[in-house]
Amino acid sequence: MKKLKIILFLLLAGMSFEIQAQELDVNLQIRPRFEYRNGYKTLIPEGQEGTSQISQRSRLNFNYKQDQLTVKLTFQNTRTWGDVPTTATADKNGVAVFEAWAQYDLTEKWSARMGRQVLSYDNQRIMGEMDWAQQGQSHDALLVSFHPKNHQLDMGLAYNSTAENTFQTPYTVANYKAMQYAWYHTSFDKLGLSLLLLNTGYEYANTDADLLVDYKQTFGTYLTYKTGKLDTNLSFYGQTGKSTDRQVSAWDAAVNVGYNVTDAFKAGLGYEFLSGKATNDGSTVIKSFNPIFGTNHGFNGYMDYFYVGNHLNSVGLQDAFLKLNYNIQKWQFALIPHVFLAAADVVTPLNDKMDSYLGTEVDLTFGYNFKKDIVVSGGYSQMFGSKTLEFLKAPGDAGHTNNWAWLMISVNPRVFTWKK
Repeated sequence: MKKLKIILFLLLAGMSFEIQAQELDVNLQIRPRFEYRNGYKTLIPEGQEGTSQISQRSRLNFNYKQDQLTVKLTFQNTRTWGDVPTTATADKNGVAVFEAWAQYDLTEKWSARMGRQVLSYDNQRIMGEMDWAQQGQSHDALLVSFHPKNHQLDMGLAYNSTAENTFQTPYTVANYKAMQYAWYHTSFDKLGLSLLLLNTGYEYANTDADLLVDYKQTFGTYLTYKTGKLDTNLSFYGQTGKSTDRQVSAWDAAVNVGYNVTDAFKAGLGYEFLSGKATNDGSTVIKSFNPIFGTNHGFNGYMDYFYVGNHLNSVGLQDAFLKLNYNIQKWQFALIPHVFLAAADVVTPLNDKMDSYLGTEVDLTFGYNFKKDIVVSGGYSQMFGSKTLEFLKAPGDAGHTNNWAWLMISVNPRVFTWKK
């Protein structure tokens, strides 16, 4: 037995001698969020009452690196407090894998990553993590990256199925069947330039019940210009191709200008135009822009009236807004009023053209760095909707007080770290 122990010790010592440059980091996130919803995402109908609930994300992250190999594994559970009785023996939500990928650095300039991963670029308007949503957003994909000095080119692809099928099976998940994309970024002094080409294929059955895949292309550019006090960005994206045998022709353009008045106070102006289709337009062409995989909660008002699981294939949107930020010590405050207008005509069934003004939303948020690894944040928003918004969000009532409030605590401790 003593000899066996000596042999095992020598083997482990030899393995330790061979293995070089290892790193392991383990961290947690516990993020409960209280919300009062009284007209959130849509105008509250007459006679209805608002509601409150607490949702929670719990994540466990493993990050491992050895020489050219990097691996990440993230487990998560999302729930609403009380959705499982206290006497239940099993969790109906279970534990899901949010990220599970391995990356190998082929050279200093080339790397390849495969597995479930977050795809997030630029300001996350087209591709983002959707971190506000407790479940987040990740993709099963293969990614090859070329990153010489001052340049980066990412090329990714994905192909989805419902299971390990034996015969052709409809892909019934509300997701793309196949995806390919290329993203390029470079910078010139104070100017940053990104180009994106995204091709997404969605499966559908035609009138003969044959399974077909139509591909839609989203392409465009994102520009940034930053100096000591000025922070601006400009973007333009177009969409073409086909969707369920319908032609796609849509576009999105946005501009944001921010200025650091002082070290603590920043003011900004912004405008975005997302194309839409008039309500009396009888053509089959899809003219409404779809931000597709974007972190849409961060755009067009925090009450999520537009493009957060809604307002697709509609009249589009114009969003003009002012953004005021003030930071002092551990506190951060923001005030963001939005003015919304339809991008295409809103016409009633009686052929009456309505005013394009949809409403005004006011968002007020705060953040407080309570302690290391603990952040408290919250906000209050109110929508002052118009009759046109009421028409689009029927049976909602614009005369009702439509507001939303939230409070969130994010605890992010690092529980273990090791380097060799």
